Amino acid sequence: MTERFTGSFTQQEPIPEAGIEAAIRIMRSGRLHRYNTAPGETAEAALMEQEFAAVTGARYALAVASGGYALGCALRAVGVKPGDTVLTNAFTLAPVPGAIASVGAVPVYVGVTERLVIDLDDLAAKTGRARVLMLSHMRGHLADMDRLMAICDAAGITVIEDCAHTMGASWNGVPSGRHGAVGCYSMQTYKHVNSGEGGFLVTDDDEIAARAVMLSGSYMLYERHLAAPPPEVFESVKYDTPNVSGRMDNLRAAILRPQLAALDTQVGRWNERYAVVEDGLRGTPGLTVIDRDPRGRFVGSSLQFLLLDWATDKVQAVIDRCAARGVELKWFGGAEPKGFTSRYDSWRYAPSERMPATDRILRGIVDMRLPLTFTLDDCALIARIIRAEVGAVHQQA
Repeated sequence: MTERFTGSFTQQEPIPEAGIEAAIRIMRSGRLHRYNTAPGETAEAALMEQEFAAVTGARYALAVASGGYALGCALRAVGVKPGDTVLTNAFTLAPVPGAIASVGAVPVYVGVTERLVIDLDDLAAKTGRARVLMLSHMRGHLADMDRLMAICDAAGITVIEDCAHTMGASWNGVPSGRHGAVGCYSMQTYKHVNSGEGGFLVTDDDEIAARAVMLSGSYMLYERHLAAPPPEVFESVKYDTPNVSGRMDNLRAAILRPQLAALDTQVGRWNERYAVVEDGLRGTPGLTVIDRDPRGRFVGSSLQFLLLDWATDKVQAVIDRCAARGVELKWFGGAEPKGFTSRYDSWRYAPSERMPATDRILRGIVDMRLPLTFTLDDCALIARIIRAEVGAVHQQA
C-alpha cells in the first residue's frame, strides 16, 4: 500500500500554560496597551524587551507589532530616505523588499548561491550602489558573516539583519542579528516563538535605539522601557523623529515570554526533525540537499532542497505527486507567486535587473515547513514520500 502523510504543515503547538495564564491575567486587568500600567506595575512588553536583550546579548531591544514593521523601523532609524537604494537578497520573501518600498527606498537585489545564501562576490561588486544592506537570512541559511561584514565595513555599508528565520541561530557563537547595526525578528505564527504577529528589533547603538523607540509610538513615555538608552539620548532625537505607531501590546508579550525562555530547547527539537528528513533525502537521484556551514548553528524549522536544472513540468509533477500523498511543498520556480512564495521579479513595484545565475537556482528551490507538531516518525515518512516521488519523476526525465 502506498504510504500517505495525514498531518498538517500549518498546525503549531499550543501556547504554554504559563503564557495562557499570563494572557488571562492581562485580559482581566484590561490594561493591554504597553503604557497602560497601574502604579508600581511593569508592562509585560517592557519585561519582554529586557529578556530579549539578554537572550541576544544586545544593549537595547524594542518590541513591535510585526517583523515587517521592525524592518521598516530599522531602515528609518538608520537614516534611509525616500529615493535611497538599499541592497538586499534576491532570494527572500515579500516583506523584505516591501519594507524597503515602505520608506520610499529602492531595493537593489544581490544574487543567491547554491547554498541558498547571499552571493558575497555579487555583494562585493554592488557595494558602490547603496550604503545599507538589508540582509535576509532566508529560511535560516547563514552566509559567511565574517566575510560579509568585512565587505560591508570596508565599503561603509550599514547592515540590517532580517532574522525572521534565525531567532536562536548563531554564526561562530555570535547570535544571529548581532553582526550588523540592527537585528530584526518575527514572532508571527510560523516563526520560532508565536504570538500570531509580533516583532523585535535589537541594536547596541544609542541613537538607532532611541529613534526606533520614538518611531514605534512611545510618545514621551520612553522612560518606561527597560532595554532602551538613557533619557538624555532621547532629548537629541525626540523632536525630529516621527511617530509611525507599531507597538507590541502586553497581551502578545505575555504569551511570548515563556516561549522565549524555552527557545533553546525548541531549537534542539526542530533540528532533530530536520536531521531525520535531511538524512532521508540524501542520495536521492536528481535532488540536492543543502549542506550547512558548520560555523553556523541553524534552526531547522523548514527544509529546502534543489531540483537543479529540472524542466518546469517535472518540478511541478513532484509538487503535485507529493501533495497527492499529503506532503505540502512550496516552489520558488513557479511562474506566478503562490501563498507566501514569490521571487524578486514578482515585486513589480520595484525595478529589477535579470539575474540568470540566480534565476537558475530559484527555479530549483523546493521548500517545506517542519512544525514541532510533527513526530520523528512523521519526518521519516515525509522523507520517504519525497524520495519516492522525486525518484519516480526523475526516472521519466
